[in-house]
Amino acid sequence: MDFSKLPWILPVLVGAFIFAAILFSQSARILREYERGVVFRLGKLHGAKGPGLIFLIPLVDRMVRMDLRVVTIDVSKQEIMTRDNVPATVDAVVYFRVVDPIAAVVKVENFWKATSLIAQTTLRSVLGQAPLDDLLSQRDVINQKLQEIIDRQTEPWGVKVTSVEVKDMALPDSMKRAMAKQAEAERERRAKIVNAEGEFQAAEKMVQAAAMISKEPIALQLRFLQTMREISSEHNTTTFLPIPIDLFAPFLKGRS
Repeated sequence: MDFSKLPWILPVLVGAFIFAAILFSQSARILREYERGVVFRLGKLHGAKGPGLIFLIPLVDRMVRMDLRVVTIDVSKQEIMTRDNVPATVDAVVYFRVVDPIAAVVKVENFWKATSLIAQTTLRSVLGQAPLDDLLSQRDVINQKLQEIIDRQTEPWGVKVTSVEVKDMALPDSMKRAMAKQAEAERERRAKIVNAEGEFQAAEKMVQAAAMISKEPIALQLRFLQTMREISSEHNTTTFLPIPIDLFAPFLKGRS
């Protein structure tokens, strides 16, 4: 067949090839391992597809691409009032991921914004119900409670909250000074208790020693000689003349 006599075939073939390429580019989509595509056909939900290569009907299908990886939201600083009326400023970070891409598209307009707002309101509510001491000493319990409450509210949207961490808690300067004084008073109280316990134990030992000496009079003589040795080793210029106490017994009896 002589194509030179049909000059219109070549442009038609080129046009057909270009049209097929455009059609393929409009209908083919490649989704990564962590992505899913929620497909709507003529406005009606058709299902979730992916990962890999998927095909759409041009001008009929519309796809919303969803990321299934863990997302981090930095909750802005919130002014709260604790249960014992202490003002504080706190901020937190929320970790979540989409586990149901269809629900995340169909049941909420913007799951990212909705999760962020829920985290802010829950943070103020939960921290406002706890006293200051619990917020400072039981941070893990507070984080777990926040995670459970936020996850329960975002579950219908196909969003799973994996973790919530309270990052920082800023207190007024007056409260910091009061807490420092309280800590100092607590340390002084513990020091006094330790000192009193030491004196009590020392008194017990002295009572035991006195009881032992009363039972064994020779122990008093040994203690006397040991004391003389200790004093003589420290004061070399001092001379001691031990005098038996029995020599003074007649004088003491005469006075009595």
